Order: sequence, then C-alpha cells, then structure tokens
Amino acid sequence: MSEARGLYPRRARRSIDEALDDTRVVLVNGARQCGKSTLVSQVGRERDAEWLSLDNGTTRQSALADPTGFVDRDRPLTIIDEVQRAPELMLAIKEAVDVDPHPGQFLLTGSARLLSMRAVPDALPGRMETIELWPLSQGEIDGTSDGFIDTVFAEGAAARHSSADRRVDYIERIVRGGFPEAVARAGRRRSAFLDNYVSDIVNRDVIQLSEIERVPQLRALIRMLAARSGQLLVPGRLAGELGLPQSTISRYLGLLEEVFLIKRIPAWSRNLSSRAVATAKVAMVDSGIAANLLGQDAAGLRRRDDALGNLLEGFTMMELARQLTWSQTSADLSHYRTKDGVEVDIVLENRRGEVIAIEVKASATAKAEHFRGIDHLAARLGVDLVAGIVLYLGENTLPFGGQKVAMPLSAIWSL
Repeated sequence: MSEARGLYPRRARRSIDEALDDTRVVLVNGARQCGKSTLVSQVGRERDAEWLSLDNGTTRQSALADPTGFVDRDRPLTIIDEVQRAPELMLAIKEAVDVDPHPGQFLLTGSARLLSMRAVPDALPGRMETIELWPLSQGEIDGTSDGFIDTVFAEGAAARHSSADRRVDYIERIVRGGFPEAVARAGRRRSAFLDNYVSDIVNRDVIQLSEIERVPQLRALIRMLAARSGQLLVPGRLAGELGLPQSTISRYLGLLEEVFLIKRIPAWSRNLSSRAVATAKVAMVDSGIAANLLGQDAAGLRRRDDALGNLLEGFTMMELARQLTWSQTSADLSHYRTKDGVEVDIVLENRRGEVIAIEVKASATAKAEHFRGIDHLAARLGVDLVAGIVLYLGENTLPFGGQKVAMPLSAIWSL
C-alpha cells in the first residue's frame, strides 16, 4: 500500500470495473476530496478514456451550450467529472446510450446526490448504476481486510478477533478521519484542511443546490450536528435551539445529506413493540470533520469521555456504512430504541431477516449490563438474532453467553 496522497487501493475499484462491463453509464457518487477523481482516472487510463472535468469553466460552458455535441465522443469511454455542475447533460447521455446501448460508455463522478437534484431531467433508469464512494475506511488506510460484516453474518458469535489497539489509537483514528488529504497531514495543517473543506461545502456545493437565506445559522447547525454524531436527530429541537422554523431545518438537513456531510441512520422496527421510536440518528460522514468542528484534538478527547463516546459511535456507524458498499452481504444499517430508553446502537439486518445487534462502548472493559439492549432484542427475535456484539476498546473477544460476545472495535477493519 502506498501512503502518498490519493494512492490508497479502494474497495470500490472492483465494483466500478464490474459495472462498466455490463452497464451503459456508471456514476461514482460521494463527498468532495474523498478520492473519486483519483479512482476514476486510474480506471480511465486502463480503458483509454477521455477525461472531461466540469470544474473547468470553459468545459462547463461547452457542456451547457451544447449538451448533445458535448457527449458525442469517439473514445470507448468518456469520463465526466463533477457532473452535477451540468445536470442537463443527463438527458443528452440518455439519448446517446439509447441509440447505442453497448456497456461502459460513460463514467461519471458527482459530489452531490445527483438523482435527488431537482434540475436532473431524467434518472437514467435501467441505464445507470450508482456506486457510492466514501472517505477512506480504516482498512483502506491500514491495508487490512474490512470484512467484519461478511464474517459476523457467516460465523455469528463464533467470530474471534484480538487487537493491539489501545484507547489512544482509536482516538487518533477518530480525529484523523478518512479524507486522503487529512490522513496525510497532522495537527494544525489537518485542522486547516478540515476547516476549509466545510467552508467550501457550504459556500460552493450547498449554495449551488439551493439558495440559503441564513448561512451563519447553517454553520451553527453543522456544529450542532457534529456534537450529536451517533445520536438521535430531532429537527424540532434543533429548530428551537437555532430559532429557525422546523421546515427550514429539515431543508438544511436534506441539503447536508445531499452533499455527503451527514448521513441519517433510520430507526429499525419489525413491529416487535409499539414502544419502538421512529426517530433517526445522525452521523457525520467523516469523524475528523466532527472532531474538528468541536475543537477536539487527540489530547482533548483523552480527557473527555462524554465527547469521545458520541464521536466513537458516529465513527463506528460510518465505518460500517462504508463497508456495506462492498460487502458480499446485502444488509440495512439502522438503530433501535424504545420509548423506555432501551436501545441498541446499531442494527444490521440482511435480506433473510437475520440480525446483528451492536453496542459501541468507549471503554477498555466490557460488562454484562452493556448487553441490556441486546438482551431485549434477543428475547423478541429468537433465532433471527445471529449475534449480539459489544464493540469495545479492549484487547480480546470475550463470550457473554449464548450469541453474545464483546469484541475489540478494530474487528470492523481487521476481520
């Protein structure tokens, strides 16, 4: 593995190659600076592709002036970078691939959820496959396997992992995050990158998607969301604290999700209990951004158990969200909470209805009481509960009876 900027092997590479072999249009969608352009340029060099970036003003003007002529190319593959900057191209691409339906004609990248943009005239149903690319996973950074989801669904509580990581190592991972530029920096230089990143997202991408009347309040909202990473998302409460209408908060949340700054984790329910709440949780897509917005460096987090707990849960959610984009197991990521306060931080459910229930603890020791929410679900799910896992900051996998185990959190990127 190379540790130079942007040269980390990406799990999504195989998905892109497979999609280009049988699909006319492939869209790689994800946050700015997460490595999309680097990845697709590697693909393009091997396929003799033509590269067109809509971040270039002249190129963008050409695309807007003559969309049909712009997509009429002689190369076997055309790469259009940051396609959300000229959504009118989508209709021209549709017309081109309908005339000639062979696979692998267009490889697009986008830094906003393109299919939700109001200006997109057609979503290319049946013609386009979308591949999400997130900031680097810990396994991509370390060169480890990132196989937790597939392993625990296959082996359940029999899965085993031991770890040399300590609390300080996990804290360093959180504040580093996964953007290649941030991984390559440290201290104030990393903080400067993350500050500029959030400013650019607000000033460039969010404002491109929608007119924002209250930019200072939007920035305050982003900081509030960082403090709530991994916690329940209650728009009414946020509206009250910021003095804004709830409709405005809901619109801003949608925009921040479209530009991949936050991710909502839905509530899980199988109608097992009328006491289950339907409120989603929120996670910052990158833990480094969340920590930086809160002014927390590694030294500060070592002294703040309360801040570490929230950031660790959000960090874990997003590592699993990344992994779900390439794992062989198709599963949904959610959380569970009842009105009585019984909760399970993370619920993974595959298409057969099998469930992995996960609690995240910022502690080097695991206790029986950490399984309270998992026990609640186990009593209701029966054999559908494959494993109940407490991810903690200790060294060894420890059995807690039945399908319950405590496992070092680094199992996510090491199994």
